[in-house]
Amino acid sequence: MEQKENQLDRERFCCWICLDPLKDPVTTGCGHSYCLSCINTHWDKEEERGSYSCPQCGQTFTPRPVLGKNTMLADLVEELKKTGLQAAPAGPEDVACDVCTGRKLKALKSCLVCLASYCEKHLQPHLQSAPLKKHKLVEPSEKLQENICSRHDEVMKMFCRTDQQCICHLCSVDEHKDHDTVSAAAERTERQRELGLRRQTIQQRVRDREKDVKLLPQEEEAVNGSADKAVEDSEKIFTELIRLLEKRSSDAKQQIRSQQETEVSRVRELQERLEQEITELKRKDHEVKQLSDTEDHNQFLHNYPSLSPLSESTHSSSIRIRPLRNFEDVTAAVSQVRGRLQDILSETETEILQIVSQVDVLLPQPEPETRADFLKYSQEITLDPNTAHKELLLSEGNRKVTHMIEEQSYSDHPDRFTYWPQVLSRESLTGRCYWEVKMRRGGRVGVAVTYKNIRRAGNSDECGFGLNDKSWLLSCIGKSYNFSYNSIHTPVSDPLSSRVGVYLDHSAGVLSFYSVSDTMTLLLRVQTTFTQPLHAGVGVYWDGETAELFKLK
Repeated sequence: MEQKENQLDRERFCCWICLDPLKDPVTTGCGHSYCLSCINTHWDKEEERGSYSCPQCGQTFTPRPVLGKNTMLADLVEELKKTGLQAAPAGPEDVACDVCTGRKLKALKSCLVCLASYCEKHLQPHLQSAPLKKHKLVEPSEKLQENICSRHDEVMKMFCRTDQQCICHLCSVDEHKDHDTVSAAAERTERQRELGLRRQTIQQRVRDREKDVKLLPQEEEAVNGSADKAVEDSEKIFTELIRLLEKRSSDAKQQIRSQQETEVSRVRELQERLEQEITELKRKDHEVKQLSDTEDHNQFLHNYPSLSPLSESTHSSSIRIRPLRNFEDVTAAVSQVRGRLQDILSETETEILQIVSQVDVLLPQPEPETRADFLKYSQEITLDPNTAHKELLLSEGNRKVTHMIEEQSYSDHPDRFTYWPQVLSRESLTGRCYWEVKMRRGGRVGVAVTYKNIRRAGNSDECGFGLNDKSWLLSCIGKSYNFSYNSIHTPVSDPLSSRVGVYLDHSAGVLSFYSVSDTMTLLLRVQTTFTQPLHAGVGVYWDGETAELFKLK
């Protein structure tokens, strides 16, 4: 049977439509054979045309032929299957068997010792012969010849670590004589170990990312919930403000109308009195005129004493004639309120937009490393005179603070620190910010960040930087640093610098202090959660001591 198989052309036993060995073979009237299902599918597509063609020669049949199984051909195909007919022929992208003659079959394995590829049939000796079983079989490869040394025509079983290339044994004793060489298997083992470690790293990253992916829906839900609540709360607050403005408008209208009625009533009352006085004066004028016109002297003299005396006159000078601007001052006052409210709304709008734009739910950005990186987040900060203790003098555009012996002529203000010599920034801090404070080495200066609602009046811990849960303080005392939060003090051992840099990533909850010189030296990093916008703070605790917010370019 084997001899017969070698003589037969396998293409004759493959379906012309599916190119696989015939299954339930049938033969058309023109003599061509196909799988029953293949030719039926082909003719089903031609049903509407009314004629049926042979896919191979094109001959047409009318009506549709009734095909029966070609039993002889089926038996022959079944017998040929036992001798390897099912082995697929090598396609353009496949590795062909190096032993097959004529039509090459698809290789099943390649041998790294024989440097040849074998189909299922020709692979059998490697699976059955004891010497050949020792050969290294791999997935089919077209690059087997690359394992041959082009110079010595030998298999390259060595690896030169010096030149990072595969070599043969003769190469290792020739041009690679003094190089670091090992067997290719040993180098593979080492590289395989590295790949194993790399896979572990990759797989760990995959697990980490999968955890992140699982958390993101929760984060999305939290963002949506937080945003919805913020919108709802904002609408309530603005609705309350609108109601408050409407009430103030109604109250003002009511007060104006009430005063209007009072003043109109007074005007009408005065008008009535004046009209009465005019009537009386006219009557008396008539009486005087009659007496004056009397020709009889005796009668004139007799009636003269009977004239009624004039009552006290409401002189016209007692009535102030003013321009009609009685309530214009009210309009001016309301306009001033509107102006102040517009300023407040403008400031809060900017602040709100800034806070909204800096909402960041993704992984925090890596902290900068060089000063140039930090300067990308530089924040121009000025000190607020309304918060400064009265012994602190502000200068240099409210960027420099000096502790004076005598008190400054500051007016009283509810935001002012009354005991601790401290001052806050005018600006609120959110997002990523960086600023620097310049000071004298060996002095006593505190660099802080704090919530705005820190207490100001009194000498309690609620007012001092670093003594409560509303402020974080890096104090420079003598020749050392000390960090304080909520009255917990932590020494910082790094050497003093004349300039301290502060980096804040509000959304990530990162606060870092740096010693700034030619390089940036991290003094301390705090990881927490900030619940409110922050303000920069400076404390100057010794007389004559100064600190300055460095103007960053």
